[in-house]
Parts: sequence; C-alpha cells; structure tokens
Amino acid sequence: MSTTTAAKADFKVADLGLADFGRKEIRLAEHEMPGLMATRREFADSQPLTGARITGSLHMTIQTAVLIETLVALGAEVRWASCNIFSTQNHAAAAVAVGPDGTPEHPRGVAVYAWKGETLEEYWWCTLQALSWPDGQGPNMILDDGGDATLLVHKGVEFERAGAVPDPSTADSEEFRIVLELLQR
Repeated sequence: MSTTTAAKADFKVADLGLADFGRKEIRLAEHEMPGLMATRREFADSQPLTGARITGSLHMTIQTAVLIETLVALGAEVRWASCNIFSTQNHAAAAVAVGPDGTPEHPRGVAVYAWKGETLEEYWWCTLQALSWPDGQGPNMILDDGGDATLLVHKGVEFERAGAVPDPSTADSEEFRIVLELLQR
C-alpha cells in the first residue's frame, strides 16, 4: 500500500507503480469524454473553480480520474475517496495520486484514498480523509455518489451539537458501529 501525508501529496492507494498504466488509460478516456475536455479548454485560463474545495466520493475509475483532473484544471482543490469498496481501479487511483506532472517517486497529484477491496473500516477511514483538509477546514462542495460522505458530515454535525457520539455498541448495524467509532476519535 502506498501512503504519504505531505501537504501537497497526501494519499493512500494500492500501488503507485500502476500510475503509468493509469495515465495511458486516462489519456484514452479523455478522447471519449469530449464535454469535459471542451470545458477544460474553454475555462482553464479563467480558473472558475478557484476557491472550491471539493471532496469527491464517487467510483474511483479512469472516467472519474478525467473528472477529477478537470476540476483541478479549472482551479479547484480536490480530495477523493471511492464510494464503493469493490469498484476502484487501482491504476486510476495511482495515476490521480501521482498526477499528470508527477512520478511515482515524486507524486504531485490529488489527495486520493482508494484501493480495490477496502474493508469497511478502511472505507470509512478513506471517506474521512477525503473530508479532512490539511488546514483543518473541510470542503465547501461535496460530490457524493452514494451519500456516505454526506452522511458522515451530517452525523458529525448532529453528534457535535448533541455533545457526544452515541455508544457504538448501540448501533443497529456493523457498518454504523464503524461510523460511530470513527466519529468518536
């Protein structure tokens, strides 16, 4: 597992050695995603997403990598986690972490937390990492396919206002127990 916590390049992915393959696949996908590529060309110079702090929780695929890199090209700061423990394409996650101008030895990409086959504990940890910005602030925008990042934010606010997180042993499911344990930290 490749992990780093440097301010500009924090991530956890399966294998940065897959980044070159992922980059080739991204370049192919860019040709099949003309809308996003036209948006990059038209708006990259004006940086309309400057100031946007976007947390994404979508399937970490090659196509999602094109979306992520488009958001960055338009000026956004982005942090990402997969919304599914089985759907991550490890080469896509590696390529996004390395970035178009980085190398596996010197990654310069997006903070991405995703690998195929995460446990539920790892999945929720990854979601929290995508929501946690190095300066202690959170996102001002969330792209959330399954609603889990949004749930984590809402439950966090709810329990903060209540003054305590419920005892995880009272959870009605194993997964919610994991969420409660995460929020207790």
